[in-house]
Amino acid sequence: MIDIASKILFHDRLRFVITVSGVSFAVMLVLVQVGLFLGLLSSASITIQNADADLWVTSRNTANVDFSIPFSENYVQRVRSVPGVLRADNLIVGFVRITLAGGTTESMMIYALEKFTHWNLPWRVVEGELADLRRGKFFFLDDSARKRFGDFAVGDFRQVNGRRLKLIGRTAEAKSFTTTPVAFLDFNMAQQLDASTLDGKTTYILVKLVPGANAREVSAEIQRRLPYHDVQTRDRWAQISRAYWVQNTGLGMSMFLTVFLGCLVGVVIVAQTLYTSVIDHFKEFATVKAIGGSNLDIYLIIAKQAAIAGFCGFLVGAGLSLAVAPAMTRAGLSMVLEPGFFASVFGGTMFFCLAASAVSFRKISAMDPALVFRS
Repeated sequence: MIDIASKILFHDRLRFVITVSGVSFAVMLVLVQVGLFLGLLSSASITIQNADADLWVTSRNTANVDFSIPFSENYVQRVRSVPGVLRADNLIVGFVRITLAGGTTESMMIYALEKFTHWNLPWRVVEGELADLRRGKFFFLDDSARKRFGDFAVGDFRQVNGRRLKLIGRTAEAKSFTTTPVAFLDFNMAQQLDASTLDGKTTYILVKLVPGANAREVSAEIQRRLPYHDVQTRDRWAQISRAYWVQNTGLGMSMFLTVFLGCLVGVVIVAQTLYTSVIDHFKEFATVKAIGGSNLDIYLIIAKQAAIAGFCGFLVGAGLSLAVAPAMTRAGLSMVLEPGFFASVFGGTMFFCLAASAVSFRKISAMDPALVFRS
């Protein structure tokens, strides 16, 4: 049966190439679009996932990490006194205006701490010493800002919210979901940049637990002492931040439509080519039935053809997706293509190709074996 399936499938090589091309296009569409989607979502929580904080204390009902709500910086003392807390510090996340070298202004996101090294923020320093941020009107800027801010170098001066700050360091990989460039500066300097809003205020409290401490119990105690705030674990806070963008920007529906269209393209092409092949080789299938073959035998032949087309199409589509990934990176886009994701797409490809083969099987299942004896 396998020989028959292969010979029928490869008999018309042009048709086989078209089938594989259709499947590979669908696979590439799903891998690239969903990969970009996952990469985009990862930027929505990249600072949360890289920060060395077990818990985040936020204002009540804060939607995501970018849209912070200020509260008293003194609340950090209550958190520090909770049993099981090893360290707790204030963190400011907010937006400021930066004046570029050409005189235009742009929005910039800031992360401000007193001691960055305690929290692994930023997690990749390209140039400069983070400890120097506490010594004056300084800031670090992520290299991803070049796309919007133009070229810059350590030693440059920029006006930030009307104050002249010196760029003393560069970071990498710190990207926001909105593509707003990210900068890092001292906590007190951040308060001075927006004194009307942040004087005596913070936007988050980062909490590091004592090794072995029960996160749920510590979280409950912090919540008891700060009843008008939320206490989130790292994973939960990252999930909330990503979910905000999916639910409020239509990204979820957009990705669903992309996957649906990719699957539809693959199913239609495989179903159409297999159906045409069955019609063209009707007598061959009738012969199989005439010599005692069952409907199951017939379906196995057709399913084998679908599986071969699906497997070859997946290999081509996956190869093309990996090939375009570096180009996406150079364009400033991140694609998440993990082994588990490839496995899921492969499983989906084989499932839909086999499902498409059922269309052809319906045509031939009611075939009269006596057809083979007719002239």
